Amino acid sequence: MTDADPEAVRTLLPELSVIPGHLIWRAAARVTAALADSLPPGVDIHAYAALLALAAGRARSQQWLADSVATSRTTMTKVAAALVEQGLVERVRNPDDRRSYALTRTPSGAAAARRWRRHVEDLEESLTVGLSQAEREELCGLLLRVAEPRLSPETPDALLESIPFLVTRVHGWNHAELMTALRDLDVEPRHTGAMVALRARGVIAQAELARSLGTSGATVVEIVDHLERRGLVERRRLETDRRTQSLHLLPGADDVVAEAQRRAMSVTESILGPVGAAGRQRLVVLLQKFVTGRPA
Repeated sequence: MTDADPEAVRTLLPELSVIPGHLIWRAAARVTAALADSLPPGVDIHAYAALLALAAGRARSQQWLADSVATSRTTMTKVAAALVEQGLVERVRNPDDRRSYALTRTPSGAAAARRWRRHVEDLEESLTVGLSQAEREELCGLLLRVAEPRLSPETPDALLESIPFLVTRVHGWNHAELMTALRDLDVEPRHTGAMVALRARGVIAQAELARSLGTSGATVVEIVDHLERRGLVERRRLETDRRTQSLHLLPGADDVVAEAQRRAMSVTESILGPVGAAGRQRLVVLLQKFVTGRPA
């Protein structure tokens, strides 16, 4: 999303702004963009999380680290290798299995975690500018109630208090389950959102669809390519400007959207189950503010 229109990233289409799954996606996308654009060189959010998890001083396996910060083993393998290379962690014999190695934080790693914390806190402050302090605490509490059943009991407290961390983890779980639920329809959550936007906006150009979704032009090209192959959307050249292609929903798209939305709502309601119906309503309001960066 790095080449998305900055204003569009903070704009929500009314028809999409009430869909919890879409808001979770948009909130996670805003966090990801901010991580890429705001953190100084050398500060890696996954490495920071790993250093926090190693704060107790015990040697830990990469799998334990991945579980503790709720990331994939593949990602943690890369992060751990980089931390070892930088001298921030060291590999030692695993005390629980002498045939393997574990990781322990070095004094340099502890110092890096302290330095990086300021940048991470500044990042969170900038992301939550549209929320009051009470709303930040409420959003964090709701997200933690959603995430806690899936998080390791040893997840560091600093991560449990981090809205960006919780948003991205909830999005990851929601997205993975949505992908499974929609597989036989041959659409993804982003395809459903695009069709909802087209149904609401009518015939529009690809650039307008990108602005409606708050995403990049390149991403929208991928979305439309897939929907065109599926026979759900058609590109047509404008008679008044042959360089511009307008997007048209085709017969059958409404049925696919309706079924996809039904399944998506079922998945998202299950993910958000720990907060109940009232909590989901509050999450919608608070995530709207988080995405737009403006009070509702």
